[in-house]
Amino acid sequence: MWLVTVFLLYSLHEVHSEDVGSTRLYFVNASLQRVTFSSSVGVSLPCPAGGSPHAVLRWYLATGDDIYDVPHIRHVHANGTLQLYPFSPSAFNSFIHDNDYFCIAENQAGKIRSPSIRVKAVFREPYTVRVADQRSMRGNVAVFKCLIPAAVQEYVSVVSWEKDTVSIIPGNRFFLSSYGALYISDVQKEDALSTYRCITKHKYSGETRQSNGARLSVLDPTESTPSILDSFQSGEVQAGRSVELPCIASGYPNPTIRWLKDGRPLPADSRWTRRLTGLTISDLRQEDSGNYICEVTNSFGSKEVTGHLNVIDPLRVTLSPKNLKTGISSTVILTCTVQGSPEFTVTWYRNTEPVTPDQHFSIQGVHNETLFITAAQKRHSGAYQCFATRKDQTAQDFSIILLEDGTPRIVSSFSERVVGPGEPFSLMCAAKGAPPPTITWTLDDEPVARDSTHRTSQYTLSDGSTVSHVNVSNPQIRDGGVYRCAARNSAGSAEYQARINVRGAPSIRPMRNITAVAGRNTYINCRVIGYPYYSIKWYKDALLLPDNHRQVVYENGTLKLSDVQKGMDEGAYVCSVLIQPQIYIRQNVYVTVKVPPLIQPFDFPPTSIGKLMYIACVVASGDMPIRITWRKDGQEIVSGSSGVNIETKEYMSSLQIPKVSLKHNGNYTCIASNDAATVSTERQLIVTVPPRFVVQPNNQDGIYGKAGVLNCSVDGYPPPKVMWKHAKGIGNPQQYHPVPLTGRIQILANGSLLIRHVLEEDRGYYLCQASNGVGSDISKSMLLTVKIPAMITNHPNTTMAIKGQNKELNCTARGEWPIIIRWERGDTVIDPDRNPRYSITTSPNEKSDEVISTLKLKPAERGDSVFFSCHAINSYGEGRGLIQLTVQEPPDPPELEVREVKDRSMNLRWTQRFDGNSIITSFDIEYKNKSDTWDLKHATRKIAPTNHQANIVELHPASVYSIRMYSYNKIGRSQPSKELTISTEEAPPDGPPMEVTLQPMTSQSIRVTWKAPKKELQNGVIRGYQIGYRENGPGSNGQYSIVEMKATGDSEVYTLDNLKKFAQYGVVVQAFNRAGTGPSSSEINATTLEDVPSQPPQNVRAVTVTSDEAVITWSEPPRMTLNGVLKGYRVVFWSLFPDGEWGEMQNITTTREQVELKGLEKFTNYSVQVLAYTQAGDGVRSNVLRIKTREDYPGPPAGIKAVPSSATSVVVSWLPPTKPNGIIRKYTIYCSSPGSGQPAPSEYEANPELLFYRITHLTRGQQYLIWAAAVTTAGRGNISEKVTVEPAGKAPAKILSFGGTVTTPWMKEVRLPCSSVGEPTPTIKWTKDSEDSAIPVTLDGHRLILANGTLVLRSVKAEDSGYYTCTATNTLGFDTIIVNLLVQVPPDQPRLTVSTTSTSSITLAWVPGDNGGSSIRGFVLQYSVDNTEEWRDVFISSSERSFKLDNLRCGTWYKVKLAAKNSVGAGRISEIIEAKTHGREPQFNKDQPLFTHINSTHARLNLQGWTSGGCPITAVLLEFRPKGTWAWQSLRTNASADVFLAELREATWYELKMKACNSAGCGNQSSQFATLDYDGSTIPPIKSARGEGDDVKKLFTIACPVILVTVGLALLFIIRKKRKEKRLKRLRDAKSLAEMLISKNNRSFDTPVKGPPQGPRLHIDIPRVQLLIEDKEGIKQLGEDKATIPVTDTEFSQSVNPQSFCTGVSVHHPALIQNTGPLIDMSDIRPGTNPVSRKSVKSAHSTRNRYSSQWTLTKCQASTPARTLTSDWRTVGSQHGITVTESDSYSASLSQDTDKGRNSMVSTESASSTYEELARAYEHAKLEEHLQHAKFEITECFISDSSSDQMTTGTNDNADSMTSMSTPSEPGICRFTASPPKPQDYDRGKNVAVPIPHRANKSDYCNLPLYMKTDPFFRKQPELHDPCPVVPPREASIRSLAARAYHTQARHMTLDPGKQQALTLGHAALSTATLPQRTLTMPGPSTQGTAATAAPATANAGSGSNPTSATKIAGSRDSLLESSSSGLGRLQKQGAGAYSKSYTLV
Repeated sequence: MWLVTVFLLYSLHEVHSEDVGSTRLYFVNASLQRVTFSSSVGVSLPCPAGGSPHAVLRWYLATGDDIYDVPHIRHVHANGTLQLYPFSPSAFNSFIHDNDYFCIAENQAGKIRSPSIRVKAVFREPYTVRVADQRSMRGNVAVFKCLIPAAVQEYVSVVSWEKDTVSIIPGNRFFLSSYGALYISDVQKEDALSTYRCITKHKYSGETRQSNGARLSVLDPTESTPSILDSFQSGEVQAGRSVELPCIASGYPNPTIRWLKDGRPLPADSRWTRRLTGLTISDLRQEDSGNYICEVTNSFGSKEVTGHLNVIDPLRVTLSPKNLKTGISSTVILTCTVQGSPEFTVTWYRNTEPVTPDQHFSIQGVHNETLFITAAQKRHSGAYQCFATRKDQTAQDFSIILLEDGTPRIVSSFSERVVGPGEPFSLMCAAKGAPPPTITWTLDDEPVARDSTHRTSQYTLSDGSTVSHVNVSNPQIRDGGVYRCAARNSAGSAEYQARINVRGAPSIRPMRNITAVAGRNTYINCRVIGYPYYSIKWYKDALLLPDNHRQVVYENGTLKLSDVQKGMDEGAYVCSVLIQPQIYIRQNVYVTVKVPPLIQPFDFPPTSIGKLMYIACVVASGDMPIRITWRKDGQEIVSGSSGVNIETKEYMSSLQIPKVSLKHNGNYTCIASNDAATVSTERQLIVTVPPRFVVQPNNQDGIYGKAGVLNCSVDGYPPPKVMWKHAKGIGNPQQYHPVPLTGRIQILANGSLLIRHVLEEDRGYYLCQASNGVGSDISKSMLLTVKIPAMITNHPNTTMAIKGQNKELNCTARGEWPIIIRWERGDTVIDPDRNPRYSITTSPNEKSDEVISTLKLKPAERGDSVFFSCHAINSYGEGRGLIQLTVQEPPDPPELEVREVKDRSMNLRWTQRFDGNSIITSFDIEYKNKSDTWDLKHATRKIAPTNHQANIVELHPASVYSIRMYSYNKIGRSQPSKELTISTEEAPPDGPPMEVTLQPMTSQSIRVTWKAPKKELQNGVIRGYQIGYRENGPGSNGQYSIVEMKATGDSEVYTLDNLKKFAQYGVVVQAFNRAGTGPSSSEINATTLEDVPSQPPQNVRAVTVTSDEAVITWSEPPRMTLNGVLKGYRVVFWSLFPDGEWGEMQNITTTREQVELKGLEKFTNYSVQVLAYTQAGDGVRSNVLRIKTREDYPGPPAGIKAVPSSATSVVVSWLPPTKPNGIIRKYTIYCSSPGSGQPAPSEYEANPELLFYRITHLTRGQQYLIWAAAVTTAGRGNISEKVTVEPAGKAPAKILSFGGTVTTPWMKEVRLPCSSVGEPTPTIKWTKDSEDSAIPVTLDGHRLILANGTLVLRSVKAEDSGYYTCTATNTLGFDTIIVNLLVQVPPDQPRLTVSTTSTSSITLAWVPGDNGGSSIRGFVLQYSVDNTEEWRDVFISSSERSFKLDNLRCGTWYKVKLAAKNSVGAGRISEIIEAKTHGREPQFNKDQPLFTHINSTHARLNLQGWTSGGCPITAVLLEFRPKGTWAWQSLRTNASADVFLAELREATWYELKMKACNSAGCGNQSSQFATLDYDGSTIPPIKSARGEGDDVKKLFTIACPVILVTVGLALLFIIRKKRKEKRLKRLRDAKSLAEMLISKNNRSFDTPVKGPPQGPRLHIDIPRVQLLIEDKEGIKQLGEDKATIPVTDTEFSQSVNPQSFCTGVSVHHPALIQNTGPLIDMSDIRPGTNPVSRKSVKSAHSTRNRYSSQWTLTKCQASTPARTLTSDWRTVGSQHGITVTESDSYSASLSQDTDKGRNSMVSTESASSTYEELARAYEHAKLEEHLQHAKFEITECFISDSSSDQMTTGTNDNADSMTSMSTPSEPGICRFTASPPKPQDYDRGKNVAVPIPHRANKSDYCNLPLYMKTDPFFRKQPELHDPCPVVPPREASIRSLAARAYHTQARHMTLDPGKQQALTLGHAALSTATLPQRTLTMPGPSTQGTAATAAPATANAGSGSNPTSATKIAGSRDSLLESSSSGLGRLQKQGAGAYSKSYTLV
């Protein structure tokens, strides 16, 4: 089976889909499936199908019968249109007028058929509609139904209902259901006083009917169970439509209705609407199908209505592929995709014929949706259609299939070539065919190998061509030979071959023997490889070929044998190749020839039934064995079956039929086959039978107009041909003539004659004659008699009568006698005996066989305007004639209504009900003042009858009129209509405002004042004013801009703003009232005030004149941008120094357009800007123009030194000139010896890049004067001061470098030179001054001293600023220089404030902060809308201190922040401030009326009542609905438009909701209003129906709790969101700071170790001082309210965390007592500063944010039981593979008081926030020397409410800052870990500074807290005998600063490692106060030396005999880098491991 599947898929892949061509078929309207028409009109039906080119169109009945023309009944036009003519009811023929038709279109592409179309004629037959009387209880619902006869129910629908002849407009209490029922809700007693009628209309004839009048009986309520008044039934509806399920009941109390679907309450869906009439479902979907139950319940019982609704989707069919062109024998798969409702059937057609499965066709699929055509043949081409049918739905699609001979052909190929070994070559072969062929490759008849050097590819082009390539990348000799490409598909094959020669030694591949078929061609390839060779020759029997005409030898060595013969061509062939002269190579091949069979011709002789048949099939030649078989009609014949015997011998097979019969007719094939081929011969056997009658014709009757069949059935073989002949007349037949076969008359398949429509001329004799050429013809005659049924031949279709006059109706009938005539009125038989107003007379006319009948009416009445029918009846049928009688009379008066009322006109609309059955000829309208009589009326006469509305003009505003109307027809005039009373509206004012004045206020505003128009011209209440203004200057467009304001009184004021500066404006003012706008005032002009210029001067240029003078020129700014009178210009300029700093900014004021700048610095860059100014101030500056002054003579060198370097030489050094005034080209050094007698000094030239020079060959002991001068291109400058020097052999240390001030940006590398000379060579020492001391510069990765004495500072920060002292010392003396290093940092944050705001702008002001040591270059202002994060940037000049943000949205909150920039970069961002532009959301003025006009169908809204709130109103959204309904109607408009609510219901209360929106928000207004009654009167307040009110109450009862809960949740969500937004606002600034700090401080490191330290961590929670252990199992509390925590071995046991290799305990503790003050003050930290080294430390009692420390006690599971409590980093080594992790943590506590700290977790002061504190902790950690190259990792963030909920984690991998960490939504805890680079080896670690163990002395002891002083440990330390060690004098001499917060007794020590002493503390000393720092420098002694000199306590700790760990007391002021000696020794033994330092921010 899978093989079949693969074959089908392969064949499908081969099918090529493309455009079949220009020939096509199509459908014009394939969805047409039903046509209903009126018999009196007829119908024309175009064929739904078509084709291009022109297609033949034919119509058929659904049965397949052809359509024939019936005179005056049916006709098919040449263009394919089927026309059915109008016909009388007596001519109705169901075969024609009620049948299924289809149309076909046929051209060369095929033939398609349309879906069946149901054509049905509808008679104009009489019918009546009735309404039954109803009963209902008061307060209940009454239902009237219009009862329509079932015969016409399909075509007649209810169009309206009347109440007392007045049309009922749905609304209020009257409702119309979708199927025409009338519902009256809340029935009242007065409803019983009226009669109710329904009006119907015929869908096709257009005629209307009015029912009888029905009454309603209203009963008093009595308690009763519900009774169903109207219900629904099961039905089927198409998807997308709407359906109404009626369900209404009566009862008392009023029943409630509950709907269920499939047993469940209805789902919430806006498509489901519960109305009084029932349940309405719109936009139906399939899921709406189900069982619906309507439960009706009251307190006395319940009832229910059940029905099933089935929603069906229309069928849609898609057939793919659409058009297909493929080859014969391919497989075609057509897929029919059907969409829509299930339960459909699929039918297949080919060229309009049903597809029958056979050996080629198979239909598969669940719904027969797949058609397979296997081994497709040419005859299978055509149009294939797929029809899907479901009940009365049909859909189809079609596809054109074109099958053609697709035998492949080669269209492109390759040629022979020669290639060398290794030379790649490619061969291409392209073929075409259908289906696209597959190409295979062979080399010398062997398939081409596929390996790394042989590649084949194949692809199909868009035109169907298949292209294949063979690529040989590295050909060898074996790759040469004959390459053949073979293209094959299901239709055949084609080949091409050519030789490819590869250079090399020739040889011949082994050749296989060949079998050839005699009579065909054979090719033999000589499989030669290698090249070159001379020739290829073939030999047979030693003869050189070719030796006859059938042999051909090609140049490539291929031998062709044509028409192979067995005797001549069979044998051995030799291929001989000459490879060198006289050298051949040969190969043999043997050819075997097979001879195919040859069948001698044979034929079947003619025969007849019963005879013997013998035929022999003889094979004349062919190789044995030969197999012979027989087939009949393609099926193999089995001997002995069906009376056929087969006898087979060696060369012959005979077919024997003893007794021939008709079943032996057919095609017989003899097939002979052997190994060579299979051949066949086919012949036909025909058995003849003479014709005979099966059914003979007999005389019969035919009925006129009906179908008739004349029976005549014959058989025989060949099938006989039947011919009918006709002889007219009923006497003896005289002459027969052939019957003309038309569509009306046809011969059936069995020979009978079908007459589809019998006519009178068809009567006579008919002859049936049959013949088939066998024997003689046979014939038989018969007589056809035509009977005429009774029919009406003449009657009037319509006739008129005048009411009150007599009328006669005549009717003529004919047909077979006797004929009976009967008259009917409507559907009632007329009996003159019972109704004397009618009389009937009948008179026969024997000459014409007609009967005339007359009906008389005496007299005619309005009720006689109905159908009368006369019926003629005889034995053969019945005819009927319809006569429509119309009784005419004067019309009824029209129903008049007012459509619109204006100030001076009104629009009337009327409806003409009954026109008196006569066309209305005109209307008259009369109107008068309410107080006048009709004698003083005004009239509009003879209004055209086509008009149903009119405008009455020239009325007076605010007047009351009475109006009435008349109708006219040709019979007379109607009675007057009901009077209407109308009031006209107000009119716009007729006068302008008075006393308009203008006053300019600013450069962009003008104040307008005026007074109201005169009272007599106001025409109503003035509601407001429109102010029009326009610019009157040149270039203005002259158009007024309009603003609007509300009226406030008699005097008004308005300020126009956003005007152009210093421009003249013209202003006009108009008043408006409710009706409109009055005339404008006269234009008055005013000019806005001056302002600063908005553009800079143009064409600014600069020219340097001398080295200190430049000329600046410019031109005036554009006149339009001056914004005032130009007063002059200012030139602003400043210098730019080489270090990036700016000089002082200067300016010059002038009125000219040129200025000379004098006294400039020489050879200096200057920046220049020019601005213009007016009376209002300075304008915009021009772009910065940069100039440079010229070179000049340089100044003297800034300093010079000369020091002896030997007995005969000195070294001179100098500083560059302070003012070089150019590029220094060289320096000249002068040396003079006053005592030598040589007056002229010696001169030496020095390179300008070297600032020192060695002068040699001097005299020892001689004094020399030395000075220097600089040289530029301008010449030599002034000389320096002169210094005296004397060469000496032994020289004291001297420093050649100079001190002074060095300025640098932060994060740069700085080199401080200190070059020295002296003998012996001096030693260099650098120190940095502190407050009162000098501290030696520590050498580490940050600080480095080069061999020449230069101090290198890498990545300098603000704390690196200070005075650095370099001391050079030798035995003869020392020298010192002091360098003041100034590190520039980004500027501090500015203080930003809001100064003013307007509707579209915010003006900001700020005070800059500290500039960070570099002048501020500018400011970056960022702003965004408050609820977004889309920030916009504005760049502001450095000189500005305010800025105005323009073009902002009115009434909107904005967020603004500001940052300053200097040469270093951008500084901290200011606090985010918020400001709101002026304006608020719109509000409706309560004093304004909501409506200006309301009538019965329209309402006009007063949108002028909306106040804009200062922001223009952009949109107004209206929603309104009748009160008590569900659906809202929406309308959108703008505030200036006139809004009319149209098509309202008459006398109905409405609900209205309005929403007006501007940029500040939206305002809402709700109201209720009622339309007027039809007569213009108002209606009473609405009274809700009792039942409906109960529903509403229940709805509110259910909805209120739900709404309250929803609102509560929404408010809670909003509050939480607002709180979160407020927190986030305060976090954003600090987040930016944190991002900046971390990104600035990241540095590279060696090999980071990621991940936090393992093991549990011990924390103290600050609020309760609780000790917690964190591990994977959770958090457990160890202690509470303890300041001293004992740590024992229990906490470090294996049970804590067995999986952890190292166990650590961290002790986190705040400040010990409040008196100690902050450990580190964070209140004034700036980027890049060290909080410890700042001079402005706050008071010790400050409550600002502080840091406290956390220590980690770590134990590793190693052989050495070492325990340490430490807080710093040290060098680590490796021994025994043990790794230790030590950490130190910082935490920022918010306050000393815990509760206050919690409350101030996020402070708005100084942008303090969680992020800021984290940033400060981060920055502080970065200041640690040992963390300068650390990797920082954000480890976790916790919400403060629940610290166990982890929020974010992120890693800063030395690239990005904390931006990777998500913003916490709540303030809380954030941790990050600092991991220094791991040391590479022990040698690198030996010289790293590590802390020493702290020696506790008395001073230390005295400064401890009280509870620490009482610790037993301090009472047991006898060896601490020296409380105050003396500071070495040398160190004391260089200190300049004292420790600010340290105790004064603290001393700095430099100790020898061998003299270290350890301090052993008990566990009680773990929590200590601030202690001083000690630093240990290790030159390199071993650990053993350290251990040998350690204190006894240390030895104990190291041996493990003492359970107390050797540890230290650590403070947190500056990391307190101290450690015990045991810890140091252990670190030196351990290998590089994981480093981490965690910082916890609380």
